[in-house]
Amino acid sequence: MGRFSEFFGICTGRHSWQLFNSLLTIRVLDYATMAPRSSAAKREPKNFVNTLNKRITHLIRNGRLNEARILFDEMGNRNTVTWNSMISGYVHQREIVKARNLFDEMPERDIVSWNLMILGYLSCRGDRYIEKARSLFDRMPVRDIVSWNTMISGYARSGRLADALGLFNSMPERNVVSWNAMITGFLQNGDELSAIEFFQRMPKRDSSSLNALVSGLVQNGKLEAASSFLLQCGNKDDHGGDLVSAYNTLIAGYGRRGMVDEAKKLFDRIPFFHDQEENNNRRFQRNLVSWNSMIMCYVKAGDIISARSLFDQMVERDTFSWNTMISGYVNVEDMVEASKLFAEMPSPDTLSWNTMISGFAHIGRMELAHDLFKQMPQRNSVTWNSMIAGYEKNEDYRRAIKLYIQMQIDGEKPDRHTLSSVLSVSAGFVALHLGKQIHQQVIKLVIADLPINNSLITMYSRCGAILEAETMFKEMNFQKDVISWNAMIGGYASHGFASEALELFNLMKVHKVWPSYITFISVLNACAHAGLMEEGRRHFKSMTIEFGIEPRVQHFASLVDIVGRHGQLEEAMDLINSMPFEPDAAVWGALLGACRVHNNVDLARVAAEALMRLEPESSAPYVLLYNMYADAEQWDMATEVRMLMERNNVKKETGNFSNSRVSSDLVPDWRKRSFLSVFLDAMMLVEDPDGRLVSEASHCTTVLESLFLQADYFNGGHSESNVVPKFHEPTIQPTLYDARGGIIGFRYHSDAYVFAF
Repeated sequence: MGRFSEFFGICTGRHSWQLFNSLLTIRVLDYATMAPRSSAAKREPKNFVNTLNKRITHLIRNGRLNEARILFDEMGNRNTVTWNSMISGYVHQREIVKARNLFDEMPERDIVSWNLMILGYLSCRGDRYIEKARSLFDRMPVRDIVSWNTMISGYARSGRLADALGLFNSMPERNVVSWNAMITGFLQNGDELSAIEFFQRMPKRDSSSLNALVSGLVQNGKLEAASSFLLQCGNKDDHGGDLVSAYNTLIAGYGRRGMVDEAKKLFDRIPFFHDQEENNNRRFQRNLVSWNSMIMCYVKAGDIISARSLFDQMVERDTFSWNTMISGYVNVEDMVEASKLFAEMPSPDTLSWNTMISGFAHIGRMELAHDLFKQMPQRNSVTWNSMIAGYEKNEDYRRAIKLYIQMQIDGEKPDRHTLSSVLSVSAGFVALHLGKQIHQQVIKLVIADLPINNSLITMYSRCGAILEAETMFKEMNFQKDVISWNAMIGGYASHGFASEALELFNLMKVHKVWPSYITFISVLNACAHAGLMEEGRRHFKSMTIEFGIEPRVQHFASLVDIVGRHGQLEEAMDLINSMPFEPDAAVWGALLGACRVHNNVDLARVAAEALMRLEPESSAPYVLLYNMYADAEQWDMATEVRMLMERNNVKKETGNFSNSRVSSDLVPDWRKRSFLSVFLDAMMLVEDPDGRLVSEASHCTTVLESLFLQADYFNGGHSESNVVPKFHEPTIQPTLYDARGGIIGFRYHSDAYVFAF
């Protein structure tokens, strides 16, 4: 009984439910094999029954429960250990009906059998199972202290503290585990005062009592109380290894709340001995968890220098130590130091590789991320997701799709994160064909959660499938968040449905959903499309006054666009001059576009010169200003712009000239369709029986490259010698942002031609 009591003490003393689940198999199987033999077994040779029992236990521990049951059924004679082992296997797998059937069939039960069955019901949670456990408890011919403690802990974990306390008070005798179970139960249900009272009343404490109290107080945010009891008990009692465990728990608690100074003071109170022999003779001393917890505190706070200083002082390091330090460098985007540590790491695990891949992807170094990806000895779904998300973030949609297909060919099943990234790729490509295929995979492979639904709304909105986006939005009912509303409002605004966007924004306020700064970008863009200058001004003011959102540069750019479209160019210039920060290219691009429409050459020059400073390699402001001077027949000024362009060594791409004599009939049909839909048609993407997208075309890469070459050819144009090319003006359009704030389009395009996708 001692080993099962030890197991139960651990489970009640720390984060009980998680530890309870993770240790259940090993300890339950150990416990199941401890019962005395039944009389039936005495008719078989002792070694024969023992051998079969050990084989059953081995199969169960390795997850081969069905094979264990076959062996169990083939045994001519079984003893109580045999039955208990089989019941314990079903209990661990939560196959409680099968466990109960075996329990009812047992010719002879011992106290272990009863305790296993009670434990099985309590591990399933739910009042129905608790009542079944209590029914068995009441029917037990004889109870031991494990029976009482199991039932008390089950009540406490389920929040039925009154029942737990009633049993506790009825116990014929209690041990430390009984007290720990009650303390843990009180803390899990937020009753810190009762937990402290029980802790103080304990006649005797074991190695987990103090840690149970400190851990529970930390989880409930009572760090001062946890510190007080820790220091008080630490000065009075020598809890040895448990004391350092409690210190580590509190250090981690401080770290989660950003209280680094308090964590360091506590860390410094734990003795540290450089002499290994002296180290071994001390129970209360820093262990590996102490160092790792303190390093994690610094990493979370962004203090990489202090974290590295502690890391270098460590006598012994484990994989967690290395991964924590590497992730710290990745978080601050210092991939040079992260790479050095990764190279020095004795045995990088999957997390180490994934952290490095994610870090390189985050800073846009996809070639380095891909190198690591190819070298990685064993990949998991996180690896694939990091690469696909990296390509999507860096707008390399072609590689993202190729990797997604390869992922499924390699047998890795896409999860929600994968599908969300590929939906974003579909939105980036503006590829409705692909997006619909991914939507079908979402239906087949996962239960769509809030982020997936938001990604679907965003994808359909960007692809212009507003009806489909509306359907997704309405089907979410009351499970929408601000991102859902932003995606739908942004979809309306970006496709010219200004009145619908503004109406939905009003409905959003009716539903008490607090808007974000992204919401107002879409609302202001909707006002610009609809020509609602006064309403745009009102929303701009309400953003600060009503919702406390400080305007960002995107909001100023939208307002400049609104007033500029109405010809209020001086007001637009005053607005730019009043901005609390430097205007960006979107702001000046909005003003330049308005000046072009309203033929204000003077202000156009101001805006163009600002754009030349911000984007010195772009030819677009020169082109617009040149054409404006040409339209006004100010040839000297036009020539000056041309010379300035040459002097600054700004080159016009061939594709930025258009041949007016080239008929639109020469443009192939695929130019009028979504780029990726043509590519996917060529690839003949189909789904295999497992729902994976696979390609039947071996020439898909060739097709893609061909399309790119054709795009270059037709957009570059080919002029005959007797045709005078003219500048094709850059597109000026509102900036589009996705529901989370990522840019999906630009108010001011520095390139003269915008590719179809």
